[in-house]
Parts: sequence; C-alpha cells; structure tokens
Amino acid sequence: MIRLDIFSDPVCPWCFIGKANLDRALAAAPDHPFAIQWHPFQLNPDMPPEGMDKRAYLEAKMGGKDRLAAVHERLREVARTAGVALDPDKPKRIPNTLDAHRLIHWAGIEGRQMAVVSALFSAYWTGGRDIGQHEVLADIADACGMDRAATLRLLASDADADDLRARDADAREKGVNAVPTFLIAQQYVVSGAQPPEVWAQVIDELKAQE
Repeated sequence: MIRLDIFSDPVCPWCFIGKANLDRALAAAPDHPFAIQWHPFQLNPDMPPEGMDKRAYLEAKMGGKDRLAAVHERLREVARTAGVALDPDKPKRIPNTLDAHRLIHWAGIEGRQMAVVSALFSAYWTGGRDIGQHEVLADIADACGMDRAATLRLLASDADADDLRARDADAREKGVNAVPTFLIAQQYVVSGAQPPEVWAQVIDELKAQE
C-alpha cells in the first residue's frame, strides 16, 4: 500500500469538494493502492472556543458582502460540478475545529476516519450543524460506530489537544500553508480540490510503477 496523507479542515469547503472528487476516483478504482490518513490543519487556529458568526467573520476577512457573495457563488458552481451538496450559507457559525480534529484522530485509532471525516463535512456544509459543540461531535461519533459516552468524556478533557496542535504546527513548518494538501508516499505533494480525472491518472501511474 502507498500512504496518502491528507491535511484538511472540516470547515474548509474546498476540502469537502476535494474529498468528494477523491472518493469518486477511489470508487472507480477499487484496487487503488492508497492507505489514507487524515491530519489536522486549522484554517482559523485563533478562533475562540465558542466560535463566531460565520457571515460577519468572512465578510470582515474577505473585504465585504460583495466579495463574499462572489466567493460563495464560485463555491456553488464548483460544488455542483463535483456533485457535492454544499450550501456555503447553511452554516451560521465558524467553530474552533480543534475538537473536530481530535475526533478525527480518535476515529483513526478505531479505523473509522473516512466515515467520521465524511460525517463532519456533511454535518457542517449540508446540515449547518455547529461542529464545535461536543454534543454534535458525539452524535457524529455515535453515527459512525464510536462510543458516544466515551467521546463526550474525552472531549470534556484535554486529551490529545497538545499533540494535535503540535501536528498542525509541524505541517506548517514543513510547508503546508493551504488545504486540502495531499502527500503521496511521503514524497509527492498535490494541492487543492483536484478533479477525479487527476486522481485517476495518479492511481494509474502508481499501479504501473508497482
């Protein structure tokens, strides 16, 4: 198997689209060589624990309502092409995603990372749920076959928080400055929400090398 390390953030819409494109390519090549692992990268590491109003935050960050509206329309267009049910206006808050990344980490230990990552994207971008809330994260864990009560106990503690922050910082030091970023075989970097055709070509080339 070939390692595919993915750096992403659940509140990144391009990460959602990028995963959907990758999923389509993997489904078309069930004998793909990838062993996938998800890694933390917080788009907004200084976000308060309680999060912020999404529209107000993004309008201030992007330079006003018109600029945000243009970005959202572009997102809708790309999402439609990718077949992704993404509504950029659905989420009302931007959460601090450290706890979501902790859940992804714990899901990896149980072999449930892909399911939890998918559920986080859907909960936020399709359902508009606040994935900074412990109860919401516990619901997602439960739906993916994890222990809900144990997840709540872990979320109430600082378990693995420092480790996740350190991994995020390490990724930045090694050159990850935007997401999604894909690291293939710990050597080759692919950035952005690449279409399924790109992934199909990558898979074919890797299989040929094997």
